[in-house]
Amino acid sequence: MGSTKLLNNALSKAIAEHISEQIITGILKPGEKLVELNYAQEYGTSRAPVREAIYLLTIEGLVERIPRKGAIVKEYTENEIYDLLEIRNMLENMAIERIKKHGTSPELLMEMSQLLTDMKKTNDIQSYTQLNHSFHMCLIKMSKSETIKAMYSRLGWPLLRIQSLSFANEGNIEKSIDEHETILQLLNEQNMTDLSILLQKHNIDVISSIQKKLR
Repeated sequence: MGSTKLLNNALSKAIAEHISEQIITGILKPGEKLVELNYAQEYGTSRAPVREAIYLLTIEGLVERIPRKGAIVKEYTENEIYDLLEIRNMLENMAIERIKKHGTSPELLMEMSQLLTDMKKTNDIQSYTQLNHSFHMCLIKMSKSETIKAMYSRLGWPLLRIQSLSFANEGNIEKSIDEHETILQLLNEQNMTDLSILLQKHNIDVISSIQKKLR
């Protein structure tokens, strides 16, 4: 009985991840309905694990349930996008304040350098979005604060979805790479003042880019 439950949980998580990727890559559009039967047939299962997957995505903020319509891909308002990115910027600035106290991490700086190399090599928006998120997560880890890390992780899939919208705009990936090179340089120089200013500008640019796409 226990092993069956574990298998169902694993299947639900796999389906949730699959749907998440479809949302991040734009295969599923905002407002589009999630058809349980389609995923049940695709995975050769009953609808129960699919319902659980959709429930998990609802908790994560990628999906919402509408009365008499069912589960749909969440459409973010401009205010929600602004709030999510403002929270991200606030947490990153909190991380910078912690880094000022105890310095940077050579290991995490090396990881960020490798991620930046990978970011330059990919032409895929989904891959770039994931690499970008990992890059910023290194900055968060450098704070050595489990609280900041946990709060940043809670932004999760919604933040990835919002960032993918920005990177879909022509020229934004190239601009992003230039900015991340500067972020890494400022961290290596331990110039936290200019880093904070750059991250704030970076945040404003993402908001502006998404606003243009939504209009």
